[in-house]
Amino acid sequence: VQLQASGGGLVQVGGSLRLSCAASARTFSDYTIDWFRQAPGREREFVGRISGSGSTTYYADSVKGRFTISRDNAKNTVYLQMNSLKPEDTAVYYCAAGVYGMDSYVYRGWGQGTLVTVSS
Repeated sequence: VQLQASGGGLVQVGGSLRLSCAASARTFSDYTIDWFRQAPGREREFVGRISGSGSTTYYADSVKGRFTISRDNAKNTVYLQMNSLKPEDTAVYYCAAGVYGMDSYVYRGWGQGTLVTVSS
């Protein structure tokens, strides 16, 4: 499945931004979508996950209460709403589509990343 992340940009501390992840998939609801981020010089960090139906979400402690993941399966799109942004949220954000196998979780596609810069 092909994914394209968009919506990044420059925002001030305390501001908000909404990222989108558009997918080309036959049955988009078959895929769980994860968001990751990677800041310069740091390892990639898991941000959150949304189930295929959109009924279940998980978040990293670092973003819980500030970020919200949602999806519109009719538009093959997942959203990452980011509020109360902090300088440490500055990173390239990626989305990835995954499926659960018998005893593993496998990624079937990654977006190209979109840069979010939070200025103080």
